[in-house]
Amino acid sequence: MVLPVLRLALSCSCQTAGRNIQRTPLRQWLLRRGQTTVTSVRTGAIPNAASDRVLGRWLLGCSGLVLGAVVLGGVTRLTESGLSMVDWHLVKEMKPPQTQAEWENEFSKYKQFPEFKIMNHDMTLTEFKFIFYMEWGHRMWGRLVGLAYILPTVYFWKRGYFSRSMKPRVLGLCGFVVFQGLLGWYMVKSGLEEKPESYDIPRVSQYRLAAHLGSALLLYCSSLWMGLTLMLPANRIPDSRSFLQLRRFAKVTGGLVFLTALSGAFVAGLDAGLVYNSFPKMGERWIPDDLLAFSPAVKNMFENPTTVQFDHRILGIGSLTAITGLYLFSRRVHLPRRAKIAIGCLTAMAYTQVVLGISTLLLYVPTSLAATHQSGSVALLTFAIWVLAELRKVVK
Repeated sequence: MVLPVLRLALSCSCQTAGRNIQRTPLRQWLLRRGQTTVTSVRTGAIPNAASDRVLGRWLLGCSGLVLGAVVLGGVTRLTESGLSMVDWHLVKEMKPPQTQAEWENEFSKYKQFPEFKIMNHDMTLTEFKFIFYMEWGHRMWGRLVGLAYILPTVYFWKRGYFSRSMKPRVLGLCGFVVFQGLLGWYMVKSGLEEKPESYDIPRVSQYRLAAHLGSALLLYCSSLWMGLTLMLPANRIPDSRSFLQLRRFAKVTGGLVFLTALSGAFVAGLDAGLVYNSFPKMGERWIPDDLLAFSPAVKNMFENPTTVQFDHRILGIGSLTAITGLYLFSRRVHLPRRAKIAIGCLTAMAYTQVVLGISTLLLYVPTSLAATHQSGSVALLTFAIWVLAELRKVVK
């Protein structure tokens, strides 16, 4: 008597479970796409391909926000707004001054620091509001970037979207976002310090500026790479000798593009774009007399505006040459259509970026053109990452 009852109970429970599965959104999602299998994870069952697309879109969206932060940061520096907020609070500063008294108080704090005393001593409150809002907007955008990384990470982690190999990478991205915010304030502090022995225009340390930009570019490249590799299926290209050479060539070229973009931070930090506004020569010479004016010689690479501009020119021309060589070499290799498009876009952007750089130099660094040139460097880096994603090795 007991056994038939148990069999009946088990049969009913299985039928009920089957009906529940049919009603789930996941089951409906699979039926609409003609699929019948799922990948089981610790907290539930989700389609592997679907989860990759979700995570890929999220990471590409995050990389887009980082791109916006880099562009906005460049405009903030070009408008000399970066030192307008003289303190840092994670939550308190999210609300800008509202009343006249609050604005006067903020302006009085700004008046105590070198930028106002040396450069902006005749600035009005209206002019101060403009540079304040520029820096405030940059900081708020940075907080938006942080939320865009951290909150979805918590959600996806709880839902079991991350594979074991992806978890440390995502945690690394979130940690890097926090580090980037702290590094930004560390950079700003260098421009607020009193330097009694110097009467130069107050500016942030070019070393800290390069570190801030470099970390932002690393965050951008990492997010973009992860997003693209999740979204784009790997091309199954035979590992011929010519293809392997092309892949190595592309990696070296991508590194050169990154280094050129990073050298732009030293150009910006030292206002090196204003020392020799001629091309292709620097003044009347190919190699200027003050190229090695500082001692020791290595100091010129990071602190001499002439050398910094010279290095940036060489790196820019070197990047253009490498990308042109990559394009010509790629025509000898049988590649999928998507990879050819990526290399073509990289080449077109490289020539556009060089034209923008030369124009910015000859026209004495107008803000709009300089901002476009800085944005172009990130666009060029974007296409370089796309090329590498298309040529990546297929994991077997």
